[in-house]
Amino acid sequence: MKILILGAGKMGSFFTDVLSFDHEVAIFDIDPKRLRFVYNVVRMSNPEEIRDFKPEIVINAATVKYTIQAFEMVLPYLDEDCILSDIASVKTGLKEFYKKTGRPFASTHPMFGPTFANLTDLSTQSAIVISESNHWGKIFFKDLYNSLKLNVFEYTFEEHDETIAYSLSIPFASTLVFASVMKHQDAPGTTFKRHMNIAKGLLSEDDYLLTEILFNPYTPAQVESIRGELKHLLEIIEKKDSAAMLSFLTKVRANIADK
Repeated sequence: MKILILGAGKMGSFFTDVLSFDHEVAIFDIDPKRLRFVYNVVRMSNPEEIRDFKPEIVINAATVKYTIQAFEMVLPYLDEDCILSDIASVKTGLKEFYKKTGRPFASTHPMFGPTFANLTDLSTQSAIVISESNHWGKIFFKDLYNSLKLNVFEYTFEEHDETIAYSLSIPFASTLVFASVMKHQDAPGTTFKRHMNIAKGLLSEDDYLLTEILFNPYTPAQVESIRGELKHLLEIIEKKDSAAMLSFLTKVRANIADK
């Protein structure tokens, strides 16, 4: 299959490496300097080159801020039956965009970052395939993600953003708040060190990725729930209310208990 990847960032480069073994792959980026370390593929920085390549599927790996803009740049050079696809971490606006184009599409979200995940073993990582996607597009990505040993889930556009706000925004926001109050001093304790390692791992991720996740339209409600629970916990601590603390801990243990 002839595959065009938009964006030579970390995820674009990752997909290029993975797909170039079995497919004819081209990668497009408006900045030629970003293409210097991409090998075994056709490199493009002029959108007119795309017409001659005639891709059968486009994988848009631009950051969510530029996802639709990147599509609009290359659409005039694509055949009508070329499948449009994105790997955006937030799907806001994409459903409407795909409907407007009238093109076949496949929307997915590989839920790992190349800077944080162990790319030699992705069996503990997950990917989401959007259920409204084109049939052949879904087959392509499910086969790809299964070959990478990813755990594959299927959600609608709305279910995806709601799930991401819950599964990523809560731990991201909590970890950022933890890290924001840290001081430059050593502190004993295994729990502290574990939290610090999580914070360092999260903050090794690309700033754009973190921003994309936190700017999910469903995130504010999740962060508001954190603020509410923190306020409640602070009140218990200030009052030294042992009964309330016991009740709070019982509720928390129930929340994290295996179902």
